[in-house]
Amino acid sequence: MKIRRTPWWQYVVALLLGLIAGCLLVQVSESSGLSLLGAPWFVSVVLLLLGIVVLVMALQVHQYATTDPQKRARLKPLDPTKAVYTLMLSKALGLTGAALAGWYVGQILLVLDHIEADYYATAVTQCAVAAVICLADMVIGIVGEWLCQLPPMEGPENPKMKAAKRRRGIASATAKTRH
Repeated sequence: MKIRRTPWWQYVVALLLGLIAGCLLVQVSESSGLSLLGAPWFVSVVLLLLGIVVLVMALQVHQYATTDPQKRARLKPLDPTKAVYTLMLSKALGLTGAALAGWYVGQILLVLDHIEADYYATAVTQCAVAAVICLADMVIGIVGEWLCQLPPMEGPENPKMKAAKRRRGIASATAKTRH
């Protein structure tokens, strides 16, 4: 199974889509009179805890994957399913963190004109805290995805094997020209 890293532009797209959605939410909230702005503190705490859990899991996968095979026998075995789930959680956390950061920043940008009102000042504070946590989650997702990378095995895709193959190719080509 070959899983590729999430391209950088997907984070930018998620951030921009979240920004647009956050701006639309402010306009709908102001035109309808509904109180939809801000982020409950509970949401920020849950997002922070989720980021910490994913980071700890990714560090466990990284420790196991980078440990020497002889030393690895002494470690508690790592379930491959847990490693794949950790990778998927890291990918999801990175993209979701980007989208939610855009969502909260979009709300902040359109409400800054009304910040003197207590309601809007509270909404800006809540959104700012949530946006910082979501950006941290995005970074944790990107780092977690990197931590879940497996080192190359001694197969044909290993850089050492490719270099040895090239050397052998050069050596055999020079040997043929000498004869």
